[in-house]
Amino acid sequence: MTGSIVIVSGLPGVGKTTVARELATRATRGAHLDTDQIGETLILSGLVAPGQEPAEEADRQLTLRRRNIADLARNFAEAGFDVAISDVVLWPELLEQYRAATDLPLRFVLLTATANTIAGRDAGRDKHVAEQWSHLREAQDDFDAPGLRLDTTGLDLDETLDGIRARWDDALI
Repeated sequence: MTGSIVIVSGLPGVGKTTVARELATRATRGAHLDTDQIGETLILSGLVAPGQEPAEEADRQLTLRRRNIADLARNFAEAGFDVAISDVVLWPELLEQYRAATDLPLRFVLLTATANTIAGRDAGRDKHVAEQWSHLREAQDDFDAPGLRLDTTGLDLDETLDGIRARWDDALI
């Protein structure tokens, strides 16, 4: 029995963690793996988060997180869980690394929204990061991502989930 793996990506503040968590919650057997949570929960000392210095160490730790997330996702999926990963994946090379590491069918959903929508969502949560990472919008816009690109401007959580489920097969890469 094999479950599924979906990566829910997008700019910080777009709602990818909320959407991925809800996809896993609504599955019969679901697991949610969040890049930020993996780093902040498991690294108890010496954490260097993305954007912090030294940059080389931040990059090394982020690569380690993603390698572990891919391994966990594969293990859960092989045990019959539907896995939703939330991560900022805006580059073809990174998506290919996930695909190779999971070695199972993979779905990719890129959530987008206007800058004002993201700012509003970011303002309504405890963790405010949208402005800090707004420079990634160019990478998002330039990324000709396979899978499903969904503009969530004006959509609530249920409408976003309905949009993903309606085009679930389109997300398969």
